[in-house]
Amino acid sequence: MSSETKTNGNDELHVAMFPFLAFGHISPFVQLSNKLFSHGIHISFLSPAYNIPKIKATFNLNPAIQIITLDFPSNIPGNTSELHPDNFGSIFHALDSMQDHVRTLLLKLKPHFVFFDFAQNWIPKIASELGIKSVHFSVYSAISGSYLSPNSRLSSAEAENRDITLEDIKNPPVGYPEKHKLSLQTFQARTIFMMIFQRYGNNPNGSDRVIQILSECSLIVFKSCREIEGPYIDHFQNQLKKPVLVSGVLVPEPSTDVLDEKWTKWLDNFPAKSVILCSFGSETFLSDEQINELATGLELTNLPFILVLNFPSNLNAEVELERALPKGFRERVKSRGIVHSGWLQQQLVLKHASVGCYVCHAGFSSVIEAMVNDCQLVLLPFKGDQFLNSKLIAYDLKAGIEVKRRDEDGFFEKEELLEAVRGVMVEVDKEPGKEIRENHKKWREFLLDEEIQNKFIIDLIQQLKSLV
Repeated sequence: MSSETKTNGNDELHVAMFPFLAFGHISPFVQLSNKLFSHGIHISFLSPAYNIPKIKATFNLNPAIQIITLDFPSNIPGNTSELHPDNFGSIFHALDSMQDHVRTLLLKLKPHFVFFDFAQNWIPKIASELGIKSVHFSVYSAISGSYLSPNSRLSSAEAENRDITLEDIKNPPVGYPEKHKLSLQTFQARTIFMMIFQRYGNNPNGSDRVIQILSECSLIVFKSCREIEGPYIDHFQNQLKKPVLVSGVLVPEPSTDVLDEKWTKWLDNFPAKSVILCSFGSETFLSDEQINELATGLELTNLPFILVLNFPSNLNAEVELERALPKGFRERVKSRGIVHSGWLQQQLVLKHASVGCYVCHAGFSSVIEAMVNDCQLVLLPFKGDQFLNSKLIAYDLKAGIEVKRRDEDGFFEKEELLEAVRGVMVEVDKEPGKEIRENHKKWREFLLDEEIQNKFIIDLIQQLKSLV
């Protein structure tokens, strides 16, 4: 543990942050830490050593915030980005093995609250024994949290003396808000079922962990707000009968970095709002067939684009690209298209004046980044909460367009991608593009209103202080 560790004073609220070990989870915890710290809250941020350089350099954790290095098992990478998807179970096992270590840290730190993620189902019990309040900070949207919450789903199935099924997941739980007739396609329900309800050996599955967390934690904080997700937050709270607070969507602070010259020079060649950024994060891997359709669809738009494709860490990205991309593709689009693999300065690319469309996986943080940077959204979700985020943006807020997919396996064709991109980038005076752009502008103004966004944090702090 850092030699700078200190206990909090009686007049200072002290919060410990313990995110799951994936960069898509670490980033919101960093954003919330920075915002709380700016209002005088003492923050202790817990992470394995592997993540700390990136937390400091890329996610811009305030340098005055105390980082506590966790003694993570040396045989397991400290982040999911270094794991093949088939080996994800090992990182959960490694986290579970750290219970005594984390207990010792919390005993020494003595925070008032420990904010933790979806995987550390053992935190509430430890925190309770130490007189610390445990806060499940959900980096997922409330629409997904309330739709996927295993509590109501399992109770319904148990009442009928049966196991939960794929058909159960395709339809919303009892009492779910009906802003529109929300349902999931077969491939979406199957993916969620495997993530949350399928068992692997004797270890707790996702459902077990979430049920325990929601039952034993002191309160829940959503990275959201009622203006965007009010009915879903209320539904979630009604199910749990315990405090459900919000932090706001945590609009990213302006990056202190500068966009690499390579990207600036290339983007400067194109008119304002004409370039498509197509990226699905560092841990989404497409099949060769889908890469082919995606690349061809982008080519057919006749618009300039950046296509980001990533592969498991044990594969050579350049070899994979050469095999998966359509024959002759790079040569045909070389004047207006770049194919990239690896880390990208996404926030800075989205901010560039030439970028006007973001084809993405509908991760909640990525969607917010696009909206505040005035990039039209084409949504192509691949797992879990992304499916529900896409419904929220495309159907509730009507601020983006979702690519049509085949029901059974989720396959999309180049024509579906082309149609979606045209809807928000080309046919802007026709519906649905016209309405989407108007709504996008409205929500962008809301997200960029600093007074509104700051009030979410002020209100959250006041509510936390009232619970101490």
